[in-house]
Amino acid sequence: MPIYPLVRPLIFALEAERAHRLTIAALRRMPSARPRPADPRLAVRVAGLDFPSPIGLAPGFDKNAEVPDAMLALGFGFVEVGTITPRPQAGNPRPRLFRLAEDRAVINRMGFNNEGLAAALARLRARRSRPGIVGVNIGANKDSPDRIADYVAGIETVGPIADYVTVNISSPNTPGLRALQDRGALDELLAAVIGARGAGGPPVFLKVAPDLEPADIDDIAAVALARRLDALIVSNTTVSRPPLESPLKGESGGLSGEPLRGLALARLRAFRSATGGEMPLIGVGGIASAEDAYARIRAGASLVQLYSALVYEGPGLARRIASGLASLLARDGFARLEDAVGTE
Repeated sequence: MPIYPLVRPLIFALEAERAHRLTIAALRRMPSARPRPADPRLAVRVAGLDFPSPIGLAPGFDKNAEVPDAMLALGFGFVEVGTITPRPQAGNPRPRLFRLAEDRAVINRMGFNNEGLAAALARLRARRSRPGIVGVNIGANKDSPDRIADYVAGIETVGPIADYVTVNISSPNTPGLRALQDRGALDELLAAVIGARGAGGPPVFLKVAPDLEPADIDDIAAVALARRLDALIVSNTTVSRPPLESPLKGESGGLSGEPLRGLALARLRAFRSATGGEMPLIGVGGIASAEDAYARIRAGASLVQLYSALVYEGPGLARRIASGLASLLARDGFARLEDAVGTE
């Protein structure tokens, strides 16, 4: 019998951010373990990287690169740490993280709270010899006079040790950040980041918001293709509010979890169409089962990420999704995951 459903009421009795910090502390104390081999049918190559499984941990869980190896050992095929800004910052006032249990959702307005590049760099260097793909999600400080310079500093700092770097311009909790998704600003940003990466640097991914109009999607796709971006991550949390049952539904911030599923899937399909299948896509938002992951893959995602579902499903979720995904591939006659990408 799974243990998590029994302990979840105790965890939910704690304030959400406190429970999260205790979880990180517990994971840091876990004995070091190497990832188990994944089902070979799930292996996929994206941006020159060989992912043993398409199931990834989204950023936000491990903001400061404290426990990437513990999460890889729990069955994730890759882990993305961050968001990390050049300088440490406290983020927005607490409370800023809310469980919407009735909706199997989360609202957060964290505001890129993190210990800064130097602290993350030290931890990433310390694990450098360990197996597993670890990406780094970079952002800009809230009070930065030059946000593009912050992203350049991010890739210059972590680029030499990150397996890939994600440019996060889609958080709704840093005022003005999403304006960097505008065509001109995005082109300037990506030119600077890719230029700073230099020859032999890591793949660069871009994380976009779900709250985009069709013209925005076309513009982002055009810039991403022109700048030869390595992948698009679709999508971040939403500021929209579908019908919700929780009394906390009025809290400000980004909504994630089950209510985001349909919107995130629709945006993934839109980006698949806008890019003509010429760029790898990573599906995020509302993924809580093998069926959810499979739907993103059939819609065009080569990889998927999750975070909010862990709150409700527990630490065994990545392995359950991977097992179920292998069964779905076999059911539909696909010898390997790559054969199923974009086949809906």
